[in-house]
Amino acid sequence: MKCIILAAGYATRLYPLTENFPKPLLTVGGKTILDWLVDDLEETGEVDGYVVVTNRKFAQHFTDWAGTKKADISVVDDGTLTNETRLGAVKDILLAINEKKLDDDLLVLAGDNVLSFSLSHFVDYCKQKNASCVMRYFEPDEARLQRAGVAEIADDDRVLRLEEKPEKPKSHWCTPPFYFYKREDVGFVAKAIDDGCGTDAPGSFISYLCRHTAVYSMEMPGRRFDIGTLEGYKKIDAEYKGITE
Repeated sequence: MKCIILAAGYATRLYPLTENFPKPLLTVGGKTILDWLVDDLEETGEVDGYVVVTNRKFAQHFTDWAGTKKADISVVDDGTLTNETRLGAVKDILLAINEKKLDDDLLVLAGDNVLSFSLSHFVDYCKQKNASCVMRYFEPDEARLQRAGVAEIADDDRVLRLEEKPEKPKSHWCTPPFYFYKREDVGFVAKAIDDGCGTDAPGSFISYLCRHTAVYSMEMPGRRFDIGTLEGYKKIDAEYKGITE
C-alpha cells in the first residue's frame, strides 16, 4: 500500500503563522502533524511508500522534513504559488499517481489533521472490507455540515451518496479527508476528472466513485482536531495528548 499525503494548501486562515510555513509541519504536542500521521502508519507495517503532494512555495520545507525520516517519502511539487492558483485536491491526487506511477492500493489523507486514534483501525477496516473506504463521524451542527462532505450510509456501511458542502444536508454523517482506494479503483480518478467531477475538495472524488463501485464508511473511533484558526491551534497544541485510542 502507498500513501498520498495532501499538503498543497496555503492555510490562509492561519496567517501570519503559515504565510511562509506549511500547516502540516506545525508542531502539536511536541511533534509535527505529519510526524504524528507517518509515525502512526509506520507502526502498521502496511505502508511501503509515501508521496507528499505540495505546492512550489512549500516544497523545500517538505523535502527537508522527508530527509529526517526513515520511511520512503517523496515530494511532488504541483507547481502552484498562490491559493488562487492551486490545482485542487483531486488533481493533486492524480498528479501524484501519474508522476510516481502508483499502481497499488492507495491510502489518501490530508496532511493537516490531528487525531486521537491510530489509523491502524482504518487500515484494518479497509482490509476487512476489501473495497474502497472512507471514515465518518456524527456532526449535529447543520452549519458545520454545510461546510463538509456529508454522506448517506446504508446499514452495511456502504456509502450511498456523498455531497460536498450541501445547502440542505441529508444526514449528519461527515466524511473527513481520509480515504482508501483499492488498486482497481485508482483508474477512476482520471476518469472522474474527465467526466466533470469537482476537483477542489477530495471528497468530490468519493461522491463520483460511490456511484460506480462499492465504497464503505467506518465510523471514527476517536476525535479529529481541526486546526482552523490561530486560537484553535494554540488550544490544540496545549491540550493534545497524542494517539490514545
